[in-house]
Amino acid sequence: MTRGRLRVLLGAAPGVGKTFEMLAEGHRLAAEGQDMVVAIVETHGRTATAAQLVGLEQVPLRTVRHREVELRELDLEAVLIRAPQVALVDELAHTNAPGTPHEKRWQDVEAMLDAGIDVITTVNVQHIESLNGVVEKITGVAQQETVPDEVVRAADDVEVVDLAPQSLRDRLSAGSVYPAERVDAALSNYFRLGNLTALRELALLWLADEVDSALRSYRTTHGIDAAWQTRERVVVALTGGPEGETLLRRGARIAARSAGGELMAVHVLAQDGLRADAPGALTAQQRLATALGGSYHQIVGDDVPEALVDFAQSADATQLVIGVSRRGRLAAALTGPGIGAEVIRRSGDIDVHIVSHAAAGGRVALPRITGGALGWRRQLLGLAVALVGGPLLSWMLYSLRSPASITSDVLAYQLLVVVVALIGGIRPALFAAVLSGLTLDYLFVEPLFTVTISDPLHALALVLYVVIAVLVSIVVDQAARRARAARRASAEAELLAAVAGSVLRGDSAPLALVSRARETFGFSGVRLLGLDGTVIATDGEPLPDQAPMIIPVGPHEAPRAFLELHGSELDAPARRLLDAIVAQLAAAMEHTDLAATARRADVLAETDRVRSALLSAISHDLRRPLAAAMAAVGGLRGSTRLSPQDRADLLETADESLGTLSKLVTDLLDVSRVEAGVLAVSLAPIDAADAVVAALDELAFGPDEVELGLDAELPPLHADGVLLQRVLVNVLANAHRHSPSDARVMVTTSRLGATAEIRIVDRGEGVPPERQQSMFTPFQREGDNDNTVGLGLGLALSRGFMEGMGGSLTPEDTPGGGLTMVIALPVASDSASDAVDASGDA
Repeated sequence: MTRGRLRVLLGAAPGVGKTFEMLAEGHRLAAEGQDMVVAIVETHGRTATAAQLVGLEQVPLRTVRHREVELRELDLEAVLIRAPQVALVDELAHTNAPGTPHEKRWQDVEAMLDAGIDVITTVNVQHIESLNGVVEKITGVAQQETVPDEVVRAADDVEVVDLAPQSLRDRLSAGSVYPAERVDAALSNYFRLGNLTALRELALLWLADEVDSALRSYRTTHGIDAAWQTRERVVVALTGGPEGETLLRRGARIAARSAGGELMAVHVLAQDGLRADAPGALTAQQRLATALGGSYHQIVGDDVPEALVDFAQSADATQLVIGVSRRGRLAAALTGPGIGAEVIRRSGDIDVHIVSHAAAGGRVALPRITGGALGWRRQLLGLAVALVGGPLLSWMLYSLRSPASITSDVLAYQLLVVVVALIGGIRPALFAAVLSGLTLDYLFVEPLFTVTISDPLHALALVLYVVIAVLVSIVVDQAARRARAARRASAEAELLAAVAGSVLRGDSAPLALVSRARETFGFSGVRLLGLDGTVIATDGEPLPDQAPMIIPVGPHEAPRAFLELHGSELDAPARRLLDAIVAQLAAAMEHTDLAATARRADVLAETDRVRSALLSAISHDLRRPLAAAMAAVGGLRGSTRLSPQDRADLLETADESLGTLSKLVTDLLDVSRVEAGVLAVSLAPIDAADAVVAALDELAFGPDEVELGLDAELPPLHADGVLLQRVLVNVLANAHRHSPSDARVMVTTSRLGATAEIRIVDRGEGVPPERQQSMFTPFQREGDNDNTVGLGLGLALSRGFMEGMGGSLTPEDTPGGGLTMVIALPVASDSASDAVDASGDA
């Protein structure tokens, strides 16, 4: 019997439309005349999904009784007896009730496929076994029902049913996914915009991997060797040298430029296993490659370029990153162009990046201009050209000697001197000039084979020849010296531009300057120390066995800090540039100090604003209850003819006014403690339900005014019980004040990872997004025209209390209108929770 085909509709989250799409496909197949049945579909009360079932044949479900509850499950036996061409099976990861043939629904699907029935099924990405842990980290919710990866990977077709995250939230807000009472909690927990975006990316990347595997299988089956570069794959070649970290980070940046880019690090090991610069460095680079999200590979091959290119082609790489050769110029001249050139020649369609690094002299360093303009390697090479070229030229000219050839002989030797001067500078050129002059006299000037000169004109010609050679050598040496100076000036300009760029990009100015100073001058370590010896910025490692150079930063009579340099002494030009860096460092520190002073001034200005608002509020809000209390007390004292009712009314007025005054003074004292940062907080495990009930009792709110949706499984919160109750009272009072008379305030509790949330939802007019943060400013009141609502300190105090407890108070728009205040606090530790439970049991 031919095995059936499996088609999986993969979704990033509930509500994206998997079941709806599956039923729509069922209608299409039925319209084409195929024998199709609905084996099981979970509508979850969604009207649109239920409407799609109309007109489709459904196999009756099986009733299973478990723990006195009747459960409806897929009837596998009935589906196999019916034997349709296609069966629709919803929720592939579902766990069947005990008493059914299989534990998992995917096992029922396997039985249908074995019976030759084609199956269309649905599953969410969080239910795939290998992704379950990743999804839990993203959402904070552990999934108990999973399906093995191999089941989904074995499907003949996998399709992503995609919906933009905000569109899914809109669908959720409209009540198209969950009932209205679950919408707010879902939007603020699992269905956060960030969660949905991450889940969507996870689903698309998982499918992309599957498509990639299928593509490789197709190419292998059809013998296609050419690379199909369907996604960015970056291969980084590692030797174990110090440049490995630089290459890996560059490769990671290249891979990150495109979605789904892969980073692969590879090290080529010789057949004898002996090729490795530093095994310890390779291990560190392997860890770095993994940390950057890449993979590490080790291959064997004696021909490094061939092995690298073969690996890159087998991995369908689009980019190959290698480092600049660490060999010197002489070694390169003697051994050939090196691995880089060979890799480029063989790479074909793969782009090759040759990256400079510190080990190849690629760092920003200043060329020295003291001593000879040309280095000793150039001078040795010039000397070698003179020693080898002189005898060869003499042999050739002597073989072709004639009485009229003396002029061409002199010019030939002159050319040799110029060539030697261009290569090695003045010293090898002087040697070549003297040697060639003696050779001319010995071999070509009468009398031959002696160093005597019979004709004075010949002697003059020989002297002029040597002078010309010396002058040419000096010109070449001066040109080299000026070129070195120009390179140094360019390096200085590049250094200063890099420093300025670091600061403009927002980098820490002292750290950027310290790092550039160490890199530029080749120090092993540079530290910026405060006057008290504290380390302000550091780069590199100090040398413990070498006394550092100490340079004051700022005026010598009153330095701001000290720059500690570990390394070799600097020459005069380098010291001048270092002085410029130190001056910039002093300016940067002064700028930092001025910015700190400006921030302190801003704080003082804000304090002054609060003080002014406080004085205004006191004069505005304390006058009414104070005047009322004074009038009531005066009336009691000044009249002896008051009736009992009048006396009672005056006492009630005085009591109410004095109570209002007491609350205002308490709030003022509390806000002053919050502003000063001296709020006393006593944290302990607190039951959220107890805190909510206590706040409702204080406000005398009943079921007609507040609807509760408390999570019975919520663990205790790590909070201060008194402060939490104050917060709940303030927020509940605000919510009740701004809710319509026919709408109840809703209070829900839930857990998201290590954080618990208490959400207080009203259905009032809400607060515009641009004002949602300003309402936490002290002395802010909605409209500022109601003298019965206090000083406008409630929300400011509530946020201060929450921050003092390590939590937060944030506003959100209520779906459908209104404002939701989210009180978030950490969950108490397990040991503390056990203590609370034990005390409750006691």
